[in-house]
Amino acid sequence: MRVLITGGAGFIGSHIVDLLLAAGEEVRVLDALLPDAHRRQPEIDDRAHLLIGDVRDADQVRAALAGVDAVCHQAAMVGMGVDLTDLPAYVSHNDLGTAVLLAEMARAGTPRLVLASSMVVYGEGAYRCAVDGPVRPARRLEADLAAGLFEPRCPACRRPLEPCPVTEDAPLDPRSVYAATKLAQENLSAAWAAASGGSVIALRYHNAYGPRMPKNTPYAGVASIFRSALERGESPAVFEDGGQLRDFVHVTDIARANGLALKWPDAEPGRLNAFNIGSGRAHTIGDMADALARAHGGPEPTTTGRYRPGDVRHVFASSARAGETLGYHAAVTFDKGMVDFAGAPLRS
Repeated sequence: MRVLITGGAGFIGSHIVDLLLAAGEEVRVLDALLPDAHRRQPEIDDRAHLLIGDVRDADQVRAALAGVDAVCHQAAMVGMGVDLTDLPAYVSHNDLGTAVLLAEMARAGTPRLVLASSMVVYGEGAYRCAVDGPVRPARRLEADLAAGLFEPRCPACRRPLEPCPVTEDAPLDPRSVYAATKLAQENLSAAWAAASGGSVIALRYHNAYGPRMPKNTPYAGVASIFRSALERGESPAVFEDGGQLRDFVHVTDIARANGLALKWPDAEPGRLNAFNIGSGRAHTIGDMADALARAHGGPEPTTTGRYRPGDVRHVFASSARAGETLGYHAAVTFDKGMVDFAGAPLRS
């Protein structure tokens, strides 16, 4: 199989490149090498054909797609960003880039897309009220956050809610610019599939971590932000009270999920097939900071009480559908993964 990996020089993409090359596949990489993710030229396995180009450039995408059997679309601006002035860049890179890619895939007749989506499309995760059953909490009010009242409450009776694993059938409610662009990527890909008869497998990654995360950038994930702080000899700064539940999944497990999706024989043409890709275990952000600091031997985390209005309180995955359908099961445990990540090199 000849696979094009957009963003294949990046954090997750580079691990997918490694996995596919080890499996004997032919790999082509298209990457713009954006400075927010690459401050220096990354190392790419010589067996992969690297094309330095922008997914928003139709001519470059057309050349990259020549003779390709499937596309693994990882290229994107990620994270919460700095402020709303980032909005045009997110839409341009993530949504315009995806639209150009899909148009050229339609022109080339490329039949399969594996899309890097994200758990951020859900907004808040799933919740249950002891009285009212499954409910969707309202957005948290800034006045409550400023008062240290971080937990969502039942919209009907105002009782505290029990967070539950989110499934792929949950309502989609993006609550940040990045989240909105990821949902737009899914919608564009679904429209492409319906019109072209192609198949889309959208992998909704939960909180990825592992070697090759970029360091010292506001666009990195929370694990990289904490790890970068420890490398500088600083205490990781934990927002809110540290009780936010997340599903931390190792990058090598995400890469394996992509490999399984590329070869999934039962992908239904003409539609988008969505799968949560997580570890199957929830941990708090405070627990992650503690585990990483212990393993690194650095300063203990500091719980700041600070908050960002666009953040959600709890979101963690049920990856049962991916297990039953793709045969995906996370192999790296939280404890082992954090110990390994504490000493893993980050991208400068």
